[in-house]
Amino acid sequence: MASFNGLVIGVPREIMPGERRVAATPDTVREYVSAGARVLVERGAGAGAYYGDEEYRQAGAEVISDVREVFGRSTLILKVKEPKHNKELGGHEAELIPEKAFLVCFLHPANPLNHDMVRTLAARGITSFSLDSIPRVSRAQHMDALTSMSTVAGYKAVINAAHHLGRFVPMIPTDAGIIEPARVLVVGTGVAGLQAIATAKRLGGRVKALDIRPEANEQARSLGAALVPFELPEGAGVGEGGYAQRLSEEWYQRERECLAPVVAESDIVILTALVPRERAPILVDKAMVERMKKGSVIVDISIDQGGNCEVTRPGEEYAWNDVLVVGLINIPAYLAVDSTRMFAHNLYEYVCHIAVNGKIDGNAPDELVREACVTRDGAVVHKGTLKAMGLTDA
Repeated sequence: MASFNGLVIGVPREIMPGERRVAATPDTVREYVSAGARVLVERGAGAGAYYGDEEYRQAGAEVISDVREVFGRSTLILKVKEPKHNKELGGHEAELIPEKAFLVCFLHPANPLNHDMVRTLAARGITSFSLDSIPRVSRAQHMDALTSMSTVAGYKAVINAAHHLGRFVPMIPTDAGIIEPARVLVVGTGVAGLQAIATAKRLGGRVKALDIRPEANEQARSLGAALVPFELPEGAGVGEGGYAQRLSEEWYQRERECLAPVVAESDIVILTALVPRERAPILVDKAMVERMKKGSVIVDISIDQGGNCEVTRPGEEYAWNDVLVVGLINIPAYLAVDSTRMFAHNLYEYVCHIAVNGKIDGNAPDELVREACVTRDGAVVHKGTLKAMGLTDA
């Protein structure tokens, strides 16, 4: 059993607009407390997922009104999303975390929008871990929050697109003739993409898909998607752990050329292509969007890491040349009940892994620690972030 003796765990309320998830449920709080930790929960932190303050108290947490106290007394901060500017306090959450403390959340550190925040964490000597960088290996399965949230995002992205689309998704027979099914394109068929395909098929859409990994394409085909032809040299698109590997700009241009005619005919485009620990590649450029049918919808799930579409705006839904471009950065928050339950469980499992006898060592040689660590000992150590910052070519 894990030992958290000596840890004071802080769970602040998420302040990103529209974010309803919380980093700990009463069930996981009970586990932390039973293993020796003290848990501080900001008042109202679980309200968006329908967890009340009294439930947290009954689980053993101390519920605190002032978030500054939650941060200030904690040695380990657990969050869902990266630290943000707190308008109510007039300061940034990264500056509220005590120096030399620990932080675990989805940091999305390679996203240029988060670079200043990452530098602040480093300057304060905070050891931070990003859940989206945990390697996909068998022993990490129970702590794989990225997979859990990708499942939610893939499902909800299609539901969101269907909601905004000005036409039916399935084929509909009418007195005026047969209405053909909507054409759906899914780019990137990892967990989110496969869930998007499955959801679009359930809704009756005609689905096409593309991934640079042969195995991912076969999984897409098995769900009934037609594949967009695109061939790479053997092994070129597959990286460590089966994740997609960054291609050269020449190959990305070829991919865009293959996608362009399919994007133009699509009613819905779901973009999910990510490269672990790096900025997402641009696969749909401005010119491609301008050739789409009016009333079409793009949902760019990859926006947390910069986005696959050139014109996606983080956190916005807006029309570009009469094409709706959706860049929501907290899609899983729309299914706050299930996503919180999964996320909090994954986070608990990761904390169990990195906290040994109540101590967290950011220098541990374990790959689950090393690959997810973003800042340590006053420096940025995350390879993908350093590359995105232009500080290394590795």
